Amino acid sequence: MSHNDQLYTVTQLGAELGITVRTLHFYEAQGLISPRRAGTTRVYSQRDRARMILILRGKRLGFSIKEIKEYLELYDIDPSHGQQTKALLKAAQNRIHKLEEQRHALEQTLTELRSIELQCEEALEKMGHPSPPALNTKPKTGQAKKAAAKPIGRSP
Repeated sequence: MSHNDQLYTVTQLGAELGITVRTLHFYEAQGLISPRRAGTTRVYSQRDRARMILILRGKRLGFSIKEIKEYLELYDIDPSHGQQTKALLKAAQNRIHKLEEQRHALEQTLTELRSIELQCEEALEKMGHPSPPALNTKPKTGQAKKAAAKPIGRSP
């Protein structure tokens, strides 16, 4: 049996790809893979394995099931893979654009939250209340200098 003829049980393929049997069944139900049957046992081909690798990569990159399905269908339709490559390029560009927008929104939110955090710390300091310890371990600009200037207990 050549490498291309290799068949996998659901357990074998799941173990090889680091996913659960349930995950494989889910993608089968979505029509993204279609294992053969040997009696009542699902048997996955090398093609199913390759498709699962593409599916998992697509999910890791944030593509929807619908987008992944369209991409995989183009692979079957176009032997030259030109349409598939164009579709992948467009999908990647769209995903990059969405992620850039999310990063911008996240940066704005972090800036605003850091401002609120600083205002709260200053207000607590004026009231004579100690600030609770910060959740992150990375000091903010100027924070390390303030911490170094404050005594940590009594000096001899």
